[in-house]
Amino acid sequence: MQLEGGRKYAVKVEYQQNGRGGGAELNWIPPASAMLAEAEKIARDSDVALLFVGLNGTQEGEGHDRTAIELPEPQENLVKAIVATGKPVVVILTSGSALAVNSAASSAAALLSAWYGGEEAGTAIADTLAGVNNPSGRLPVTFYKSTDQLPPFTDYAMKGRTYRYFTGETLYAFGYGLSYSTFAYSSLTAKRTAAGAEIRATVKNTSYREGDEVVQLYIAGGSGADAPIRSLRGFQRIHLQAGESREVKFAVAVEDLPKDKVEISVGGGQPVGSTPHVMGSL
Repeated sequence: MQLEGGRKYAVKVEYQQNGRGGGAELNWIPPASAMLAEAEKIARDSDVALLFVGLNGTQEGEGHDRTAIELPEPQENLVKAIVATGKPVVVILTSGSALAVNSAASSAAALLSAWYGGEEAGTAIADTLAGVNNPSGRLPVTFYKSTDQLPPFTDYAMKGRTYRYFTGETLYAFGYGLSYSTFAYSSLTAKRTAAGAEIRATVKNTSYREGDEVVQLYIAGGSGADAPIRSLRGFQRIHLQAGESREVKFAVAVEDLPKDKVEISVGGGQPVGSTPHVMGSL
């Protein structure tokens, strides 16, 4: 029901629990238009806007899957409205899965995926935004641009699913992540051995700030019709001082290697877009 300002309402709640695990809630939510207008006013009077949007246990969880991966409409409207104020906007996502946050990705000054944190989540977010913490996380899932990019929910085939088989353009790729430091890759060497393969590459911190880099090894899937585009076959988190270089070594088991000659890449993510990497063949 819709409540009118200045009026009193009598509310009666009846509840009976006949077993374990029950619960009752009485919620009141202000009209979305009023909350949006208040948020816009606050943003205009601020130097920077931090928008915390995303999902919670009422929208995703065990036994109740979402039917769409887009942000809930009121939150999407909030992002667009605050960006339109012209103030710098930082969007912090809370969710347990991927979200199609196209407006935030294209218009916000920064986008931080916080997932579902514990009691120190606020401290971690504040330290990261303030530069006290230098982030180095990588996405464990693919962030698609829209629900339309996903196969039907009843189709359990791998075609078109995950970074290994999806051929479209993603919003953010599996393995993607940014840091306040920058890194470069060079000197890739790869050779097959009796046990599989040995792959080496040099990573350099090209910035003036020390930081962690998550070095990832991807190997193409081979020539078969059902072969994946590429597969993650190893990763290492390393810490480099400003200007420091280090050689990283990967050992790949023979059962994880296609028999045909394939492309390989070592970098800070998949060899797509502007992600730093170096490529070769094996």
